[in-house]
Amino acid sequence: MADNGIQLVLENYIGGKFLPCSAYIDSYDPSTGRVYCKVPDSGSEEVDAAVQAAKEAFPDWSSRSPADRAQVMNKLADLMEARLEEFAQAESKDQGKTMTFARTVDIPRSVHNLRFFASSVQHHTTDCSQMDHMGCLNYTIRSPVGVAGLISPWNLPLYLLTWKIAPAIATGNTVVAKPSEMTSVTAWMMCKLMNEAGVPPGVVNMVFGTGPRAGDALVGHPDVPLVSFTGSTATARVITERSAPYCKKLSLELGGKNPAIVFADADMEQCVSTTVRSSFSNQGEICLCTSRIFVERSIFPEFLEKFVAAARKWKTGDPSDVSSNNGALISKEHLEKVRGFVKLAREEGAQVHCGEGVDALDLPARNLDGYFMPATVISGVKDSSRVMQEEIFGPVTCLAPFDLEEEAVSRANGVRYGLAATVWSRDVGRVHRVARRLQAGLVWTNCWLVRDLNLPFGGMKNSGVGREGGKDSYHFFTEVKTVTIKQ
Repeated sequence: MADNGIQLVLENYIGGKFLPCSAYIDSYDPSTGRVYCKVPDSGSEEVDAAVQAAKEAFPDWSSRSPADRAQVMNKLADLMEARLEEFAQAESKDQGKTMTFARTVDIPRSVHNLRFFASSVQHHTTDCSQMDHMGCLNYTIRSPVGVAGLISPWNLPLYLLTWKIAPAIATGNTVVAKPSEMTSVTAWMMCKLMNEAGVPPGVVNMVFGTGPRAGDALVGHPDVPLVSFTGSTATARVITERSAPYCKKLSLELGGKNPAIVFADADMEQCVSTTVRSSFSNQGEICLCTSRIFVERSIFPEFLEKFVAAARKWKTGDPSDVSSNNGALISKEHLEKVRGFVKLAREEGAQVHCGEGVDALDLPARNLDGYFMPATVISGVKDSSRVMQEEIFGPVTCLAPFDLEEEAVSRANGVRYGLAATVWSRDVGRVHRVARRLQAGLVWTNCWLVRDLNLPFGGMKNSGVGREGGKDSYHFFTEVKTVTIKQ
């Protein structure tokens, strides 16, 4: 793809057709720092056309049975799975992640999202109540909302795009989706399979472009009653303001500054290996990654030594190399932002044990201009520092000792985010007690990133509004109506 000097040029997918755009944006291969793709720079005209196509497709699609819609979704999943390697290569090149991660996580989960919601939507029930003393029977009906505006991020491009598209169309809505302009290729590839899968024209529309142009036009469109967004808290504020005049339904999955609390009775080896993975997977570019690690003081020196040693073995390199644990960060600008946090930590007197500025990267010649950064471990950072308060979204984590359980919980909660947390202890009572007190939408104990898609996903505080998952997505993408029958 885009080799031998030939650039890939994407087109919007509207009403079942690929349509060119009058302007395009350069998209870079993060592992080389070179432009390899042109992405449409869509605006209000393209969004209007996509919304109109979605509105026209809505009556037929929403009238189909859940089983009929599921058949189409499963066919799309089958087609994607048959091309798993092609999708994985594209995702790795477009985002910078390793081929291994794309092959084993991103694309399989994208396929699973379609199959999961195709099935789960057929098993929900509605409510019913009797009022015998009034001679009345009450029941609820759930109906699709209409045109869903979906905006997905650049870190897990197809994974999180299908996490939104699947429940939206499973419940009978039609969709106008806008992937990140930095990672649009796999969304475009999926659109090429829509017709063969039997997805009617206009049910799924893909408009590529930037947030300020295409995204703004989508969230502010009067005929889009529902918006699901995954991205930064700052962008979510803008979306909320733009949506407010129309009273749109909003689902906002935002950033995190996720803590891990490690008690002295934790399984040290399991904790170290899992927490290295939770800190640095996908270059640390996962909203659920661990970025603050609080360790009980009695084991802090041992834990720090073992953690730094394990982090040094977490190889950053060519994404196509099967021995690489991490690939490149998404962009030059993002790399400089992440490096800036490490620089700030040094200026404030913290110690950088490994990674940025300490360990040199050994990269092939073709990757020397790529956006690479080694796994970086810092200690001695004050809780009030921006390094401990703001989302870095890169391969950087900070370690700090604590003395008492109360102190650990208070410090873990001492940020404006509340997405996820992990607790490491063999004490069952403590695990339940701490999990209850942590201000986070997800708490893992003695593990990380174990997900039952039936259960709610989302954050507290500045980490989001609403929840996603089997039943929660079903509720979000439908409107409920109460019917009362007098007997």
